[in-house]
Parts: sequence; structure tokens; C-alpha cells
Amino acid sequence: MAAQTPFPYDTRLNVLHKSLELINEKALADAAPHKWYNQTLCAVNGSVVRLGVIEGEYHWHKHDDDDEFFYVVEGKLVIDLEGREVALSPRQGFVVPKGVMHRTRAPQRTVILMVENAGIIPTGD
Repeated sequence: MAAQTPFPYDTRLNVLHKSLELINEKALADAAPHKWYNQTLCAVNGSVVRLGVIEGEYHWHKHDDDDEFFYVVEGKLVIDLEGREVALSPRQGFVVPKGVMHRTRAPQRTVILMVENAGIIPTGD
């Protein structure tokens, strides 16, 4: 499935790996072809795990019905919330609850994992 919006992000919603398959996050991240790359790695109980390789900022958005979990593998991720920002370093995670306006940004190349409902629209509702 291709990206559903004209935003300048490479968002790949196809599930790359099935159960019982080895996932090599580092090899996938190292091969990321764009500054803002998002690939769904696998499905787990109605949720998906996505790999993000990002640099720069995403647009403000929210998910009305779904929480979103971010985990930093390498680099630095800043999550802007209305009136607050949260900076994540490697091995730190954060949940943005459903209905909360947010924007992610990375001042340098950053690798993250995201866990969210399989039906979520990555660019927001």
C-alpha cells in the first residue's frame, strides 16, 4: 500500500515480515532511501511495529482513536505537544495518547520504532 497523502514522507504500510521471520532493523535502517522513511515491519495482535528513519520535522496531527508509542534506537527524537516538548534519547520511549495533537522532529538522522494500531493513518485523522 502506498502513502495516502501528498506529504513528503516515504510511508510504506505493507507488512514486511511475517511471524517467525528474523527482522534485521539495523540493515533496514542503514538502507533507508529517504530522509523521512517509515516501513511497517510486522503485525502483533492487531497492532503493527514500524521502523522510522527520520531527519527533519513531521506535520502537526492527531489520532482520534489510537495511542502511538515511540522508541528511539539511535539519534534524538523530539515530540512536540501543545505547550510542551519531550526529547527522547536512545533506549527511551514515550506514548502519545489518542486525541493529542503532536509533531515529531529529529534534528539529526534518527532511527525509531513505533507501535500502533494496524489501522492507524500515520499522517493523522
